[in-house]
Amino acid sequence: MWLLLAFLGPISWAVSTHIDKYLVDRYFQDSDTAVLMLFTALTGVALLPLIWWIEPAILKPAPGAIAVMTVSGVLYMGAMLFYLRAIQSEEASVVAPLFQASTLFTFLLGYLFLHERLGPSQLLGGGLIVSGALGLSFQGGTKARRFKTRLVLLMLAATFVLALSTVLFKFFAVRDDFWTTTFWTFVGEGLFGAALLCRPGYRRQFADLFRRSPGAVAGINAANELINLGAGLGVRYAALLAPVALVSAISSTTTFFVFAFGILLALFFPRLGREDLSTRNLMKKGAGALLIAAGVVLIETY
Repeated sequence: MWLLLAFLGPISWAVSTHIDKYLVDRYFQDSDTAVLMLFTALTGVALLPLIWWIEPAILKPAPGAIAVMTVSGVLYMGAMLFYLRAIQSEEASVVAPLFQASTLFTFLLGYLFLHERLGPSQLLGGGLIVSGALGLSFQGGTKARRFKTRLVLLMLAATFVLALSTVLFKFFAVRDDFWTTTFWTFVGEGLFGAALLCRPGYRRQFADLFRRSPGAVAGINAANELINLGAGLGVRYAALLAPVALVSAISSTTTFFVFAFGILLALFFPRLGREDLSTRNLMKKGAGALLIAAGVVLIETY
């Protein structure tokens, strides 16, 4: 039972990554991806009453804990903004492995600010993550290999902000239940969305897109949020039934599911996703994803 719950996380996150890619390619080719964050914020705000009904004790945490959870939501939205801008111009199977760098940043920040020990396995794991990321970040060509500087910078920013959010939680020892944490995280996402609406350009793009296809964008985005919630719940309960390190190792397989789903989409539903299926490209992505996944497993084995 716990194994099925543990795999629910990476499979769901892989599906979510491809949904993000579809949304960006289909509806945001001529719009700033920040506008998509407005739909994400609205979805989170719409779910607040339901979460309050599920968990009436959401006001129980101390004000400081509530503030930390809310800030975490703001940081999450900032990280997603960098991520969406990266996936706007790159294949999902290239972007997804780079997300694993958040594990490396989490341990580095934990070492600097929480004085957590970094053992040989963590250092080796960090080296594997960096090596895999560098391999995925080179664009092969007929003339020369070009380093994807913009992609790397965007994903480094995204993963650093995510890691900062994680360390912030741990620093303040916020250990409230899943639904309370989710509620205040969504509040933070709503505040981020409100800040975006203060920008006239984003407000105008949002209004135009909402007029053209409100149901499609809002519906797909809402489904995506529910998929992410289900993934979080699955991994959380799997960790209650099995060793956390083992569940974390299974979670690192997200990259492989993104890779596999990308190939299936390119073969059978090319309108829903694009993927370079050349042998050289597949081997490069597979090797990079394998290095990164191995690095994550080593880092989380302590």
